[in-house]
Parts: sequence; C-alpha cells; structure tokens
Amino acid sequence: MTRVAVVFGGRSEEHEVSCVSAASVIGAIPRDRYEVIPVGIDKEGRWMLLDGPPARDPDADRLPAIEPGSGEPVTIAAAGRSALVRPGGEEVPIDVVFPVLHGPYGEDGTIQGMLEFARIPYVGAGVLASAVAMDKAVAKVLFGAAGLHLTPWLAATAAEWAEDPEAVEARAEALGVPLFVKPAALGSSVGVSKVKSLADLSAALDEAFAHGRRAIVEAAVEDAREIECSVLGNEEPVASVPGEIVPAGEFYDYRSKYLDDRTRLIVPADLPAETVEEVQRIAVAAFQAVDAAGMARVDLFLGRQGLYLNEVNTIPGFTEVSMYPKMWEASGLPYPDLIDRLIRLGLERHRGGADA
Repeated sequence: MTRVAVVFGGRSEEHEVSCVSAASVIGAIPRDRYEVIPVGIDKEGRWMLLDGPPARDPDADRLPAIEPGSGEPVTIAAAGRSALVRPGGEEVPIDVVFPVLHGPYGEDGTIQGMLEFARIPYVGAGVLASAVAMDKAVAKVLFGAAGLHLTPWLAATAAEWAEDPEAVEARAEALGVPLFVKPAALGSSVGVSKVKSLADLSAALDEAFAHGRRAIVEAAVEDAREIECSVLGNEEPVASVPGEIVPAGEFYDYRSKYLDDRTRLIVPADLPAETVEEVQRIAVAAFQAVDAAGMARVDLFLGRQGLYLNEVNTIPGFTEVSMYPKMWEASGLPYPDLIDRLIRLGLERHRGGADA
C-alpha cells in the first residue's frame, strides 16, 4: 500500500487555511489504496507526526492551528526509502508527500526544493512553477509574454514606498480607480484591499507591505464576475468546467472565503458555451506559462470587455468550500478519485514519465 505523508500547517499566514484543507484531503484519500501519515508543521517550523489536523470549532470565529508540542517531533530524510525520522533514529517510511501548505514556505517552491534534494516524490508543481506562480509580479510578466489578457498593473517594493511614496502613488493614480492592492507573494486574500479613492491608497499599500517586501497594484475590472477553473495533469493538462464566486463581501476577501457562509459558489458557472471554452483555454495556457504540474486553480475576471487572467494557485484550497475539488466534481471526477489522480501524477512526474 502506498504511504502518503500529508504535510500541512507551516509558517505562513495561511497556516490555519492549510489545516482545514488538509482535513478535507485526508478525509477523501481512498484508504483501500493509501496509508495516510499526517504531518503537521507548527508556526515555528517544527515538524511532527499527528493523528490528524486540528479540529475546527464551529462556534469559534477563527480557523484551527497546530499547537507547539501537540505531536511527535520528526525530521525528513532520504535513507533507502524516503523516510521521516523520529528523534531516536527510527524511520517512518513514506512513498510520496502531498503538500497542503498554502502561501510562503509551502506553495513558493521552498518545500518542493527540499523534497527534490531528498529525492522524495511529491504532489503538485515543481520548484520553478511554485516560485513563479507564488510571485504575482513575476507571474504577470510571464502571462503577458504568453499573450494572456491582464488588467493594467504595477509592482512596487517597500523600499520604493519608503523612499518616494509620491512616485508610487503617481504610478498607481495612472491606473485609475478603483484599484486592488495586495502583497505580491501571499494568498487567501490576506493583506488585500480594494481602493475606491486615492485617499485610501496609502493605507492599502501599508497593509500590503506589512505582509511582504513587494506589492501589486492593479486596476479593478468594472462589474466583474469572479470566475475560476481547475487544471489537472502534467504534460497534457486538462481543464474542468468553470465555477463562479459570488462573495458575501464586496470582494472575495479572507472572511468571505472562510468565515462568512453567505458567500455563494456556483458550479458550474452560468456561462455561454463559447465563454466556457475560452476560460478553459486560458486556464491551460496560464498553467503552461508557469510550467505547472499536477494541479492548479486559475482565477479570472469576466467583465464588459471580456476575460482577464488574475492568477494561478499551484496549491489550491481543499476546504469544504474550496472551488478546486468542486469544479472537478461537476466535471465528473469525484473528490476521492481526484486525490488518487493527483497522487499518481506526483509519482509519475518523479519517475519522469508521461501523465498517469
């Protein structure tokens, strides 16, 4: 039986979302084919064997987190078979890692590089694709080079903002309002602000830079619908039916995503057939533009002037409200079969073969 280490938590500000996603993944892994080994990483970066992700309190207005010392400490190594190692040196063999680590230190190529170095198979995109897709500024350059339609945007550093804020504000003003301001390398809408007036731009940039050294400012799409599409595969990726987000708030922020049950997820999206085909074409093209593998969720805006690519998420959410598995369910691929497919794609990629 294949032993799958599901790794979750981590040092990122998306730690809690990762724990909720991991609970869904672990619950869906077919137990007749796979043995699951839950591995949590606390916010200090300590690895430990756990019975499973921390449980969510339905009465609490927050998501669960891994408490320090809540499991048995382990390190990771490659000794014969890929292995986790207990403090006394005893190995816990694993065959493949399923990283469910959103944001920095998980989705950005960090853990992927460590697993490559240790020669451990893993699910999802490699080092380059993970790093590029996580960095929205670099990704947008590649998307533009691939001929994909983007909203007008700019990138700025915290140093530029500190040294000459007027210059940054002037560049942003040229984009017009409303604007979205976000950290360049974070997800789950952490640190994202919608700016309706230039008077609010300074506070929005301060918030974005509180989460990283670079920020993205981009023009909002007028009357936009938020459209998403799931992609699956290695060398021959395929796209799911699209879905649509109707957020509880003014936009799809952290609260709308994870804490407010008024957000509506429409799967499949109510779109003309030709628009569905174009969404799927853009999704696959974006996936290939960053050289992704395994899985990705591609986010787009549909406005009066057509479709705009927003971003690619190489470790999409897997919570009970996450669109990636929902869109595959609507495409005829049940959740357990999707997880099985992803694991097989990871093993196949490690062996250097074609799509499983």
